[in-house]
Amino acid sequence: MQALFGAAALSEFKTSRLLVTLQAAVPSVLAIDARFLHLVESSPLTEHESGTLGSLLQYGENALDTSEPPQSTPLSVHRLVVPRKGTLSPWSSKATDIIHNCGLDKVRRVERGIVYTLTLSAELDTCELSTVDALLHDRMTQSVLDSVQQAESLFQHAEPQALQCVDLLGQGRGALEQANKTLGLALAEDEIDYLSEQFTKLGRNPNDIELMMFAQANSEHCRHKIFNASWEIGGEQMPHSLFGMIRNTYAVSPSGVLSAYSDNAAVMKGYTAERFMPSAANQCYGFSAEPIHILMKVETHNHPTAIAPFPGSATGSGGEIRDEGATGTGSKPKAGLTGFSVSNLKIPELLQPWEVDFGKPAHIASALDIMLEGPIGGASFNNEFGRPNLCGYFRSFEEEWVNEAGEREVRGYHKPIMIAGGLGNIRDGHVVKTGIEAGAQLIVLGGPAMLIGLGGGAASSMAAGAGNEDLDFASVQRENPEMERRCQEVIDRCWQMGDDNPIAFIHDVGAGGLSNALPELVKDGGTGGRFNLRAIPSSESQMSPLEIWCNESQERYVLAVRPENLDVFDALCQRERCPYAVVGEATEEKRIELSDAHFGNKPIDLPMDVLFGKPPKMHRKTDPSAVRVSTFDTASIELGDAITRVLSLPCVASKSFLITIGDRTITGLVHRDQMVGPWQVPVADAAVTANSFNGYTGEAMAMGERTPLALLDAPASGRMAIGEALTNILCADVESLSEVKLSANWMVAAGYDTEDDKLYKTVEAVAMTLCPQLGICIPVGKDSMSMRTVWEQEGEALSNTAPLSLVISAFAPLQDIRDTLTPELKTTAGDTQLVLVDLGRGKNRLGGSALGQVFRTLEGTAPDLDSASDMLALFSLLKAARSEGILLAYHDRADGGLLTTAVEMAFAGRCGVTLDLAGAAPIEALFSEELGIVVQIRRADSGRFTELANEAGLGDCTHTVAAVEANDAGRENPRLTVLSRGETLYSASLSSLQRTWAETSYHMQKLRDNSDCAQEEYDLLLDTRNPGLNAALSFDVNEDIAAPYIATGVRPKVAVLREQGVNGQVEMAAAFDRAGFEAIDVHMTDLLQGRRSLEEFSTLVACGGFSYGDVLGAGGGWAKTILFNDALRAQFEAFFANPNTLSLGVCNGCQMLSHLSELIPGANNWPSFQRNRSEQFEGRLSLVRIENSNSAFMHDMQGSRFAIAVAHGEGRASFASSADAEAFAASNSAAMRYVDASGEKTMRYPANPNGASDAIAGLSSVDGRVTLMMPHPERVFRASQNSWHPEDWKEDAPSMRLFRNARRWHG
Repeated sequence: MQALFGAAALSEFKTSRLLVTLQAAVPSVLAIDARFLHLVESSPLTEHESGTLGSLLQYGENALDTSEPPQSTPLSVHRLVVPRKGTLSPWSSKATDIIHNCGLDKVRRVERGIVYTLTLSAELDTCELSTVDALLHDRMTQSVLDSVQQAESLFQHAEPQALQCVDLLGQGRGALEQANKTLGLALAEDEIDYLSEQFTKLGRNPNDIELMMFAQANSEHCRHKIFNASWEIGGEQMPHSLFGMIRNTYAVSPSGVLSAYSDNAAVMKGYTAERFMPSAANQCYGFSAEPIHILMKVETHNHPTAIAPFPGSATGSGGEIRDEGATGTGSKPKAGLTGFSVSNLKIPELLQPWEVDFGKPAHIASALDIMLEGPIGGASFNNEFGRPNLCGYFRSFEEEWVNEAGEREVRGYHKPIMIAGGLGNIRDGHVVKTGIEAGAQLIVLGGPAMLIGLGGGAASSMAAGAGNEDLDFASVQRENPEMERRCQEVIDRCWQMGDDNPIAFIHDVGAGGLSNALPELVKDGGTGGRFNLRAIPSSESQMSPLEIWCNESQERYVLAVRPENLDVFDALCQRERCPYAVVGEATEEKRIELSDAHFGNKPIDLPMDVLFGKPPKMHRKTDPSAVRVSTFDTASIELGDAITRVLSLPCVASKSFLITIGDRTITGLVHRDQMVGPWQVPVADAAVTANSFNGYTGEAMAMGERTPLALLDAPASGRMAIGEALTNILCADVESLSEVKLSANWMVAAGYDTEDDKLYKTVEAVAMTLCPQLGICIPVGKDSMSMRTVWEQEGEALSNTAPLSLVISAFAPLQDIRDTLTPELKTTAGDTQLVLVDLGRGKNRLGGSALGQVFRTLEGTAPDLDSASDMLALFSLLKAARSEGILLAYHDRADGGLLTTAVEMAFAGRCGVTLDLAGAAPIEALFSEELGIVVQIRRADSGRFTELANEAGLGDCTHTVAAVEANDAGRENPRLTVLSRGETLYSASLSSLQRTWAETSYHMQKLRDNSDCAQEEYDLLLDTRNPGLNAALSFDVNEDIAAPYIATGVRPKVAVLREQGVNGQVEMAAAFDRAGFEAIDVHMTDLLQGRRSLEEFSTLVACGGFSYGDVLGAGGGWAKTILFNDALRAQFEAFFANPNTLSLGVCNGCQMLSHLSELIPGANNWPSFQRNRSEQFEGRLSLVRIENSNSAFMHDMQGSRFAIAVAHGEGRASFASSADAEAFAASNSAAMRYVDASGEKTMRYPANPNGASDAIAGLSSVDGRVTLMMPHPERVFRASQNSWHPEDWKEDAPSMRLFRNARRWHG
């Protein structure tokens, strides 16, 4: 092993933050230094090879400073944090790929650790050292070593461990009981009986691997036993199972559903549109008119997120994405949603009066830690995979409660809900899996097996704290989104082949690992399977058969491919550098055989009916629950205090800190994300995506959940969840209510108190009554039945139990995405007003409301959707009003009531609103969370809207509730005023209210990110004259300057260049295609293997994404595979030198090309691109100004100002020296700068999203032929792709001009 020190591992900001954390726990720590250490396993290298390796491992700021830290002394201690033994880190797999692609095949593997050097005022004792170690590493994925020499253990290759046999025949049933405990199998008594009987019949003892496989395949997590159970409530036999009732919604309303309950995701009918993709024959991009069907899936990953929030959330997102990709015979994940329910945050600097410390067990993360780390994990996975996350929810709840037995207990979310879901698209002929033929090759696609994530299915099926803590930790996985992206690229190439798709059958690998996925693959395909254990790729030689077969290493799929299609499949994988292995063959006999060539035995040899034959039929008995009805006494509540508290509650407050961490523009098909209006306020009701880069058909999705209501009235909570999802999605122009399809995620502490009865009655209310009445189907869903945490604290038994929690996600196809309404109030429409359509019909019930939560009371009656006909009427009213152009803005009423709805609309429009309660009880009227919507209409249309409401049967619950101050946007200090019978009850400036609403987000950002940036963004709310996003163009945005050149029929070829991990190539190709280019998909392997040459092209574009996961610096690995490969280097150098070529680098491509400056004429003194100043990924719509440069792409655009998509973690332009910065400035090479709302270049966050030197957003070579930029013009070249745009933009947006300029340049 060779050890090479690298640059600093942490920024100054992160180092100082870590020091504060350490000193709080161990005061004798005076200082800390963190430095990367690269650990290399290789054959002996030559001096030249060693030099190349050293150069490859120089990256990051101060990359040349690779000096060793000082020697360890009693007052200067080293701690080396490395990946956990037996795992191959994602960093390692990608860095090793880069090194091999640079010709260093002698290097078998490189790993990276961090050496922490602690300067101390006194020696640490053993306890203090353990405390320090715990703060320096994540026990899920890392280990702490005392010395570099100990890291040799990472590369030890021990002999494989043998399987273990359980002596059932010798010791009887007790042997199975012991195995159940030690292996954490979570087997029920009847399952132990079943296994005992079956193996006794077979006349042999079971192997540990067979028991683990059975436990995963038959866990509650995988088999959903409770939802398939029979029920007895209060001594009365119930007529249906839960799943039977859910299926009833499909039986009654099957319209538009193409696949339900039988695959990884449900599929519904979509519109026909022009799908854009590369040809399988020649990789040339083009459009294909075809039905674009919509798949939908929503998963939970609750248990892993409680144990380890970052990897738990990340792998939750990754698993759901795999579910989508493995739907049918391969499909395309498109857009995501997420959600979190946790206990009270208890932010140290923002403790709230309703937050009480009820304690928590030591082995699970706190609510605060979950929300600081978990969302980053999920967002990071989506970002790197390349899927926009466009909607979600966040609820915190924790309160004392008297249960049905009359006992006081705590209800909350110590076991959190982590929702990961989304929608995708699938081709018409790929919706249904048709079966597997005997002889088909069975394949594992993706990464290697690793000693991580064992028993996750079983662990997720137990109440937190009921199992073994070490097994809890063992059940959490580790994420590698770049690997999953490679797998998806292979799947994309397959489905793009249409009828020639080589995938015969596909399944994702999730809970239970291959032990679940491969048997399910052949079972669902109608065959058996013969498998070879040693053919399974593995990163650790000493893993036992159980560990290889059952581990839950992520980013894997299992497939069946006919033998005659294997060569085609192999070529696709080779091109994408995606690992795969043929691990078995489908057999006629319905049997699972697993052979182990190393030991010469068969760890598994079972008839399939033993594994799957035991019907997981359960019988549930429960006592009935009662609906709680009481009075919520509001007499002592002061209105101003109520407003402040409610606006501060996380489920009401700004979710900005959860949104800007995500890339919401990737794909170029996003029409509506969470951010609304010129001030980008996070208040959107639904997410909307387009089907194509031409046309305006698309999809919408939205969420709804009202879980605290379940404590009072569980069926009402279910109806309200559906009601909220519908009032959210109806901001989009859905053709008919029956076109909306729902996913239902059910979470409950099954078997506890009367929760089973609440579950049954809620499913019954939703599936047997409400949905059939609405004509809506629930074709997909998920359940998590162990939402209870138990622990001991100072000898006292404590618990935290979640309310019954139904989270609804709604999906619908859209005929025209442009007809989507937002909460942004229009201030140029004359005299306007806000109208409430109150489906609560004046009841104003307050039970379970945000108001009750912030005043610590669960009194009152729960709101409800009392009549399904009211929802149908609301839909009719909206359709009619929309068709007549009456509606200007739209927002639903939900958490926080009418007050929150009105102020959020005011925030989005930056205008004053005067609410008039007309004598209604103020607290009830403002804070009741009955279902309803608020729309902005012109006062002149008031009469017509009333007529339409009367026609729909909603006239008596439609009320004008507010006046909107016209022409008020940007006016200094607009206000919210509340009147009642002419008396002012409350008045406050919008800026002060928005600061209250944003304070939780600000404090979370301050804890998580660079606190200076958090402060700057929060203080921006004080600037009441800030005009927000705006545009000032030096050209006509609607002019197509490329039209004359397109008319010639000549289409210059552009190489749309990508490396593994790049994810923005399709939208880039679409932009160039629209401008008149012939866009060709070019992978770096095409150049390396000679399938393509840059000589074929006149234009090159390096696309955005995360090449090699950015492991050797952003874009660094990609660049170094060029710089250190002689043939590639010469090819790129010749291309850049050719005066007839253009080059563009965007985001990751920008970073990559900046590393190639030595090959590019006129690229002297270019900056590098470093970690964002905020220390966080930034997904924003940022204002830029086009500068005076020679950039061919920005010809005649100088002085223009417009918004453009930004999405990166390392976009800060940084110069090696002040001399370089001065020389660059003198060259007029800055092509684009970040500016504030007045058009001035700025260093303030978030207008300058990354802290770039001199506000540089883009740059050019001296002759203008090479242009680099961090923002993404390819994602927002259509007006409809922009989160906000001026009304005079029709089809095109300003970014389109860049691509048309390139076409004009070529003539």
